[in-house]
Amino acid sequence: MESFSTVLRTASRGQHLAAESSPFLSDLLGGRLGVAAYARYTEQLWFVYEALESAAGRLAADPVAGPFVRPELMRLPALERDLAHLRGAGWRAGLSALPATAAYADRVRACAAHWPGGYVAHHYTRYLGDLSGGQVVRDRAERTWGFARKGDGVRFYVFEDIAGPAAFKREYRQRLDAVGVDELERQRMVAECNRAFALNTAVFEALGEEFPRTA
Repeated sequence: MESFSTVLRTASRGQHLAAESSPFLSDLLGGRLGVAAYARYTEQLWFVYEALESAAGRLAADPVAGPFVRPELMRLPALERDLAHLRGAGWRAGLSALPATAAYADRVRACAAHWPGGYVAHHYTRYLGDLSGGQVVRDRAERTWGFARKGDGVRFYVFEDIAGPAAFKREYRQRLDAVGVDELERQRMVAECNRAFALNTAVFEALGEEFPRTA
């Protein structure tokens, strides 16, 4: 019998690939868009992680979501430092969510409030992605826009408190395998994982409309 983490990864592979292959992300990582597009993308991430992390304290004691709430994963402080670097000290005043981003953050917030299993699905898609593909984004951003290696502008992708990302991801998947829910709930979590990827793809599509390829 396949482990839950394997089922989750396999069932969401198509949506995951759709998100990764979005034209906006391809253009951004290919150096075909300016740093303003990268800053706008970083700004959208802030809204999603604010929704995820503002609920973390309340969910830390939850039997389903609690095992996944880990302080070493928290991204908001790093995101805010990046935004201050990208947009200046007054970055908060200009903060604005695209409609697709607002819908994504609202869904995360709703799961956090009413459905711990759904919160875990969003948590998984974001943080394990940051630990994996996010490192490609960091490397490309450093090369394209000259950010200091693991410095301001790309700190979101730097997990200073995780010494071994591979071991951490392995432990995270073990926690998924041990999650105390029945088969029907696991199926609902798989569906929510796919929804999370679709919401993320919608953000990329909206960014692509705002920043069409310039070269």
